[in-house]
Amino acid sequence: MRQIDHYIAAKSVVGTSGRFGDVFNPNTGEVQARVQLATAAEVDQAVQAALKAFPGWSATNPQRRARVLFNFKGLIEKHMDELAELLSREHGKVIADSKGDIQRGLEVIEFACGIPHLQKGEYTEGAGPGIDVFSMRQPLGVCAGITPFNFPGMIPMWMFGVAIACGNTFVLKPSERDPSVPVRLAELMLEAGAPEGVLNVIHGDKVAVDAILHHPDVKAVSFVGSSDIAQYVYLTGAANGKRVQAMGGAKNHGIVMPDADLDQVVKDLVGSAYGSAGERCMALPVAVPVGKGTAEALLERLRPEIEKMKVGISTDADAQYGPVVTAAHREKVKGYIQMGVDEGADLLIDGRDFVLQGFEKGFFIGPSLFDNVKPTMRSYQEEIFGPVLQIVRAETFEEALALPSQHQYGNGVAIFTRNGNTARDFAARVNVGMVGINVPIPVPLAYHTFGGWKRSAFGDMNQHGMEGVRFFTKVKTVTQRWPSGGAVEDQAFVIPTMR
Repeated sequence: MRQIDHYIAAKSVVGTSGRFGDVFNPNTGEVQARVQLATAAEVDQAVQAALKAFPGWSATNPQRRARVLFNFKGLIEKHMDELAELLSREHGKVIADSKGDIQRGLEVIEFACGIPHLQKGEYTEGAGPGIDVFSMRQPLGVCAGITPFNFPGMIPMWMFGVAIACGNTFVLKPSERDPSVPVRLAELMLEAGAPEGVLNVIHGDKVAVDAILHHPDVKAVSFVGSSDIAQYVYLTGAANGKRVQAMGGAKNHGIVMPDADLDQVVKDLVGSAYGSAGERCMALPVAVPVGKGTAEALLERLRPEIEKMKVGISTDADAQYGPVVTAAHREKVKGYIQMGVDEGADLLIDGRDFVLQGFEKGFFIGPSLFDNVKPTMRSYQEEIFGPVLQIVRAETFEEALALPSQHQYGNGVAIFTRNGNTARDFAARVNVGMVGINVPIPVPLAYHTFGGWKRSAFGDMNQHGMEGVRFFTKVKTVTQRWPSGGAVEDQAFVIPTMR
């Protein structure tokens, strides 16, 4: 059976823990590989490799660092088919979705290629008599990323792309459920010209995470995962003196106003709620039609679209989504569906009994649709992370606005309307970090920044865009004066001013 090892200092490293995680093929349900689970000593080995590489890499000028990233971009494009197939075999998402996963990560690499401009400081000439003031953005040192299973290509590149561009070195701890693509990315980074130790990949579970969070030489940690773990990572990392950005869960709402283009809304809801089997933090699992007429008209169009969806294996070009990542996750999603039934919501479409002929052992689950879901229901309050769409009816715009604003999560939200004033008012007032106006999955482009509010994010700075550059650098400010060769000034015992 294939074994997935750590990747440290440009070499495959066999672990010593004797512990392994199973890597499944979600399409067949079979174990296709086993992945090493690191000890704290192996995490330290990766950190030491990154620490050794840091002086040389941080001293490399920004333009040369950008050239390495530009080479890396070309290699990703060259190997796109290989990476997408590898990703789909371990995650289960269809090939087209896997390519989208990699492409969205690649867009951050493209952004990071502009680091010579992005990392420039500020300069003030003549801030005082003969005094100039300037600032520099300098790298932090060894940084780490802890990434989830649902985007094994995109999210690692969101993290290490900006970090490495800024002159840091990096230790990546990807999900043990689909770890092969991150290793391949590190191999391609080496081929692109990054020195050994600049990008290292360590596999593991909580043992590895805790080792990263407590390691004195790790200066910053970027995390994406569930909210409870995000809060733990933030608190633990901060307590150990690290800069931390920790992105958590989501329960994104789609507000459907009476004037919305319902045909387009239905297409958008189906794609955003069920794409990638709903395993996206920016999925749209809650639709909020405003007014009874809107709800009835929406359901009339929505049900037949859901009922004709095709669920298939990852390599089926006609499939709209594939299996979920593991059997355990499938059972978790089924448990939430039963919870919704027990709580009194109307289950209009039940996907729990779906079986794909010829792939009966695969981790498939059909699309499910609930109506008359209430805000007090636990199945609404928590993140399901599966192919389940919940309809929560609202009588008025204000009631609809309150639902995402008062929810514990505040990652993304969308409003569907033809009225510009309504959209503008909603965007200004909703208590959510990312807003889509007639856009169902409002993930910002790479040169803007990604991050939610409330229990969807812990920390002060978001991912990628200029926020990412700020997160992975520290500012040094220099105040300078050059003697003119004239009279020596008297020593001053008061704080200097610019009078």
